[in-house]
Amino acid sequence: MKKPLKDIPNFKNEDEEREFWANADSSEFIDWNEGEVVSFPKLKPSTKTISLRIPESMLEELRVLANKRDVPYQSLIKVYLKEKINSEFRRTA
Repeated sequence: MKKPLKDIPNFKNEDEEREFWANADSSEFIDWNEGEVVSFPKLKPSTKTISLRIPESMLEELRVLANKRDVPYQSLIKVYLKEKINSEFRRTA
């Protein structure tokens, strides 16, 4: 016999909900056997705006390279950073 599920409480805010789920056993509130696999292909990772000081000559070189690839220079910077980060993690693993 299946154990009845508890009601999910109403939360005042996201912090209260986050605290609740950090300590609660979700299987007491949700029947995971009834769950479905879903995909959210259009979700973008959260981003944070930063200020980065680089030499003007480097910025100009980045713009030239980005123009050759027909991409915004900020996107090219992210690609280069990600490639270097991945390379470092592979090297230290």
